[in-house]
Amino acid sequence: MAPTEDAAAATLAPPPPPPHFVIIPMVAQGHTIPMVDLSRLLAQRGARVSLVTTPVNGARLRGVAAQATRAKLALDIVELPFPTDIAGLPPGIENVDQVTDHAHFVPLFAALRKLAVPLEAYLRSLTPPRRPSCLISDWCNGWTAAVSARLGIPRLFFHGPPCFYSLCDINAIDHGLHEQTAAAADDTEKFVVPGMPVHVEVTKATAPGFLNSPGWEAQWAECVDAMRTSDGAVVNTFADLEAQFLACYEAALGKPVWALGPFCLANRGDAEATASRGNAPDVARQSAVTAWLDAQSTDDSVVFVNFGSLVRKLPKHLFEVGHGLEDSGVPFVWVVKESEAAAPEVEEWLAALEARVAGRGLVVRGWAPQLAVLSHRAVGGFVTHCGWNSLLEAIAHGVPVATWPHFADQFLNERLVVDVLGVGVPVGVAEAPVMIFGDESAPVVAREDVARAVVALMGDGEEAGERRRKAKEYGEKAHRAMEKGGSSYESLTQLIESFRQSAGGEKKVKDGTVHAWSALKEQKKIDCHCNGSTGAEA
Repeated sequence: MAPTEDAAAATLAPPPPPPHFVIIPMVAQGHTIPMVDLSRLLAQRGARVSLVTTPVNGARLRGVAAQATRAKLALDIVELPFPTDIAGLPPGIENVDQVTDHAHFVPLFAALRKLAVPLEAYLRSLTPPRRPSCLISDWCNGWTAAVSARLGIPRLFFHGPPCFYSLCDINAIDHGLHEQTAAAADDTEKFVVPGMPVHVEVTKATAPGFLNSPGWEAQWAECVDAMRTSDGAVVNTFADLEAQFLACYEAALGKPVWALGPFCLANRGDAEATASRGNAPDVARQSAVTAWLDAQSTDDSVVFVNFGSLVRKLPKHLFEVGHGLEDSGVPFVWVVKESEAAAPEVEEWLAALEARVAGRGLVVRGWAPQLAVLSHRAVGGFVTHCGWNSLLEAIAHGVPVATWPHFADQFLNERLVVDVLGVGVPVGVAEAPVMIFGDESAPVVAREDVARAVVALMGDGEEAGERRRKAKEYGEKAHRAMEKGGSSYESLTQLIESFRQSAGGEKKVKDGTVHAWSALKEQKKIDCHCNGSTGAEA
């Protein structure tokens, strides 16, 4: 039987072009790094990706572009002109990490909102087959919602914290918890987060919320509205780590949520990308750190100490950290920012410490290749500020943590890893010590508490052994999630197919995509009532 005309036409039709994802990170290292990893994951699976940023930030990403070119990935860096007429913002500041004065934050966000005009012009310039299939914008970039709406381009938002935190936050919004905590006269008063599948208590200082401080009301409202009007969310987690929170978050949001992480494993097998992740590679420093770790004869014996890109500790805080590490007797690698070590008294003190712990401790001034360190066989523990990128990097490599949160989502992230996952031991910070620029009022964590947490983390007792066992188990599950057939791998497949274009360049959103909530409920693996009446304490 001769083929029908329709079948013949289908045979001759060119294959549809790959979907084109336009990624718009928030200009802060902790936000940009995972979205760069997401861009790489999409490009590795055949999608076209355009990573949109500004000139200063684009310069930081040239290594990413070079790696993509060598790997023959369709990943472009697009630089939008940064506005220069913003009152109160010094020239050259285009990234949160560059800010040295709290007064610069509001002008920086005002400048970012002005990127809407050049972003729209760029998107309009793209014609089939390069017409955007989908925008994926950071939650903090609420200004992108109006652009995507005017152009009729689907938009997802990326939220950096875990689903545990995001569920707390959306429930806090829906049930008025933000207003309750803001009105609290006593900073120690405890509030229960409603709608959670586990019991979660917060204080005024540790309540969930991004950009909801006094003076940020308009920015926060714009971002919340952009979340509500989005077509769904992308999160950096995996089903075996946060199944119930992922499912309940999707239910509360009322939109599909794609769990695609751990994003940091996008670099697995690429030593250069792993070593340079988050910064241009410093070959000499990287080699020195690696050589020091290689010289350690015992696996899992070294504790790594790093507090992320934003926290800047005062000398009195640094001294307690250093004394605590020295008193613990545990081998350590401690990252101290160049700005923290700049004071003469700090440099003198660090030099004396290094002399006392020679061979047992290594102090790294400036940037360190965190992912490469955490994946080294000698590292068995991590003292961290509880940023989700850092926690997930540790989990992905089977490394238990000592938790020292400072601000924003970090206190609830601590609750997740300590109380729910069982892979962390708290240093003991009860309040929010905001130390982005060195807060004199921030409580000092004593050296005894630092030493106690490190010894507990790295010890041989039953609790320490159980933390290590759980961390290793989650690490194995993380890798399986990213492999073909794993939950994150298959979710990425579904995401790409959902936004695949037809040959003519028209968007064709496929029906029937299975997401976390519907899949888990159908399999009867999880109860999504999320009423907080049952479950473990958090």
